[in-house]
Amino acid sequence: MPAKKPAKKAVEKKKNYDASSISVLEGLDPVRKRPGMYIGTTGPDGLHHLIWEVFDNSRDEAMGGFANRVEVALLPDHYIRVVDNGRGIPVDKHKQSGVSALETILTVLHAGGKFGGEESGYKVSGGLHGVGVSVVNALSEHVIAEVHRDGSYHIQEYKIGKPVYKVKKVGASRFTGTIITFKADIDIFKEIKYDFKRIVNHLRQQAYLVKAMKISVLDARELDEKIQSKLDIRGKLYLSDEHLPVPHEHFYFEGGLRSLVAFNNHYQKPVNKNIFYIEKNDVSPEVMTVEVALQYVDDISPRITAFANNIHNPEHGTHVTGFKTALTRTLNNYAKKGNFFSVKEKDAGFTGDDVLEGITAVISVKMPEIQFEGQTKAKLGSVEARGATEAVFGDAFNTYLEENPDDAKAIINKVIIAVKARKAAKAAKDSVLRKGALEGMSLPGKLADCQSKKAEDSELFIVEGDSAGGSAKMGRDRKTQAILPLRGKILNVERARIDKMLASEQIKNLVIALGTAIGDVFDISKLRYHKIIIATDADVDGAHIRTLLLTLFYRYFRPLIDGGFVYIALPPLYKIQKGKDIRYAFDDDEKFAILKDMGEEVSDDLDATEEGNEEEDEGVESVKKSSRVRIQRYKGLGEMNAEELGETTMNIENRILKQVQIDDVIQADKVFDILMGTDVPNRKSFIQSNAKTANVDI
Repeated sequence: MPAKKPAKKAVEKKKNYDASSISVLEGLDPVRKRPGMYIGTTGPDGLHHLIWEVFDNSRDEAMGGFANRVEVALLPDHYIRVVDNGRGIPVDKHKQSGVSALETILTVLHAGGKFGGEESGYKVSGGLHGVGVSVVNALSEHVIAEVHRDGSYHIQEYKIGKPVYKVKKVGASRFTGTIITFKADIDIFKEIKYDFKRIVNHLRQQAYLVKAMKISVLDARELDEKIQSKLDIRGKLYLSDEHLPVPHEHFYFEGGLRSLVAFNNHYQKPVNKNIFYIEKNDVSPEVMTVEVALQYVDDISPRITAFANNIHNPEHGTHVTGFKTALTRTLNNYAKKGNFFSVKEKDAGFTGDDVLEGITAVISVKMPEIQFEGQTKAKLGSVEARGATEAVFGDAFNTYLEENPDDAKAIINKVIIAVKARKAAKAAKDSVLRKGALEGMSLPGKLADCQSKKAEDSELFIVEGDSAGGSAKMGRDRKTQAILPLRGKILNVERARIDKMLASEQIKNLVIALGTAIGDVFDISKLRYHKIIIATDADVDGAHIRTLLLTLFYRYFRPLIDGGFVYIALPPLYKIQKGKDIRYAFDDDEKFAILKDMGEEVSDDLDATEEGNEEEDEGVESVKKSSRVRIQRYKGLGEMNAEELGETTMNIENRILKQVQIDDVIQADKVFDILMGTDVPNRKSFIQSNAKTANVDI
């Protein structure tokens, strides 16, 4: 596809984008020694961060008006391919480095076209640190860089960050653009496993942020060998043009952040029907663009998503601070002007928490000189962004309220309900905390606490049922492991306020046991256990209880999940005994492996493997009838005696724990809304569409 002709305004910024546009600040050597400093982690987050870094360069070309299409493809053998139809990275010789600009960008840390201001053509870019593609190169075992520019097609390859050969001109080309193909180094990341859904969600988000940019995503990892052998991808810009029979997604949005808010609220009931939206350019010399969209919904949780130069800021920053300040001030002024407050309330007004209840907002700023707190860009630190966002949003939102009186009234009434709920919740919370203080913060009677007073050494097992709780108490390590049994299913807190939550004895017991308190007095430094382990049965009821607990932690104890304190225990499914040899299997594959290791002849009939725990059963259909092997299938934790539960689920040398992590906050929000909210038709549709992927034990 021919490149989109850049707009005249973009061209006038810099007529010559060549090697002189590239600035070199320092070398690349530290990256492989300390990869975490550059990509945050060498786990799944860091692995996917490599894709984001390469994609960001292509997206910046689109932001500058030089490209209108980007494609990301997952290829066989763990290769990732990112393509854009931008100008193409310069390939002429760089004066400072003595090699081509392409090689300089790929092999020198802080080398790129984003440090020279308008001279580079990038007035705004997300890649402030300039480490993106060079870090990807350093942490990859193989990289192929292909460039279409100035009527020619060039190529260069790298191994472990080192060029294999100098840039080669392969032939003529009528296209412009850059193709970066890389294979992450297994010595750095240990496991190379990309999540296609995660990539799709991230790139969909980016498509909302750059209007009129088309993004294509392909999962060609399982590409048919015959097709693969015929497909010569060297120099080819877009694989999606081949109409390959692989999973794929395409995104293109004209509505900007307004479209993103509508997408996020798909499963919600709106309060204000008209989504508020403002985009203002050339706000100040320091801030080029402020863009904000918001809509209130019939919910109690706030959902604020923030971006700076199209980089997602999960920890928010100065632009969100400015937004919140203007939001609180504007709604207070409008409510006072319209006499929405009673005489008693006039002096108090709305608090920041009141106006955030049920809001879905997206805030985006674009700045030429931007400062993040940390290389992963999780939080914006630029002071100028606060005042610019506050001024632009405040003026525009005030106008919106004046011009949309029905929406304004609905929003104000929503906030007034939040004020009343806050006061009721505070009274209930204060009552609980005051009661605890009068009792010397006495712990719940059902809690079997551990002896250790060091939180970093202590674990809390939240166990389903009194029977399992009894076994867990006897099978635990009393020094470091505490047990809190639950009686049945706890309250669904998805739409419950704190006053209703604390009226639930089980939730109140859990809050007191954790020690952090809840709501605006939550204090993570007072957490009594650094491992909170949810242990439920491996059946539908157990899964429901686990989901209810995760909803509680996600909505009211989110810092515990973000801090890595919440885990799910995986108890074994089978106990396999042959004579004195006793082993445990956590799934069918492990069970069959154990049987083979015991010298048993295993049947291919995988469905005929389960056995009840009746004493008279002397074998199962998966092994010979004459075998002395006994297989016990556990249906719940309560079936295990104290020794079995302690050895398999609580002993740190044998147990399997899964840490609860949030890869995509927006997607997590949507799933909790669907599964635990009040919209039954959407929940039914979600369950039906995902039933095939569910692991249901029947």
